[in-house]
Amino acid sequence: MNMVLLTALGVGGATIFGSLMGFLFKDISHKFSDIVLSFAAGVMLAAAVLGLILPSVEYGGSFGVLVTVAGIFAGALCLNLIDKIVPHLHKMVGPDIESHNNANLSKVLLFVMAIAIHNLPEGIAAGVSFGTGDVSQALMIAGGIALQNIPEGMVIIGPMLASGVSAKKTFLCAMATGLVEVIGTLIGYFAVSLSTAILPFALAFAGGTMLYVISDEMIPETHAHGSERGATYALLVGFCIMLISDVLLG
Repeated sequence: MNMVLLTALGVGGATIFGSLMGFLFKDISHKFSDIVLSFAAGVMLAAAVLGLILPSVEYGGSFGVLVTVAGIFAGALCLNLIDKIVPHLHKMVGPDIESHNNANLSKVLLFVMAIAIHNLPEGIAAGVSFGTGDVSQALMIAGGIALQNIPEGMVIIGPMLASGVSAKKTFLCAMATGLVEVIGTLIGYFAVSLSTAILPFALAFAGGTMLYVISDEMIPETHAHGSERGATYALLVGFCIMLISDVLLG
């Protein structure tokens, strides 16, 4: 349980760390942030497949593949529904968000709320992964999510400051989005702890949410500023590093 709590704090704390970097490097280039986000996408892709989806098939028994497929689509559809209610990242980062002169406060706050809402299923994915009992795999998944949270925390800062929100309130909002992820991690962990019967579906559901985030949010965002080739190779590097780590850790 101590490991789960530390992991939850680490995953949520990554958003706060990213927000601090956002204060320090307000004018950070898109190319750099795209490379970081692409690397995180590769890490998350490997974590979703190796740490969640394949174990789901393994724990599912005779109908493991069917349970896994159902769980993947359920996770993706859940985030798709959330997206329809509250758009996220590349759907909301536009001229009104990025312009220092025309920033719209209500849109900025909606943007921050969207990040907080999307952080919940990501936190659940981190918590569910501990249900397999494989701590190294669980930490690999949490690490991938944490990496993604750093640039996400960075992107909150500029729009809020530009819209006139004080530095203190901006930082508190960033902390709130990270806290949501801590709560999600604990929810995921306790859900599979109470009933191991739901573990195969829960693993696949978490994997589906991660695949959705990678495909629908991270990759489009990293390919939106003219750095497609570098972003692609960064994704491959992230994926291969996690693949090698998984093999070495057994």
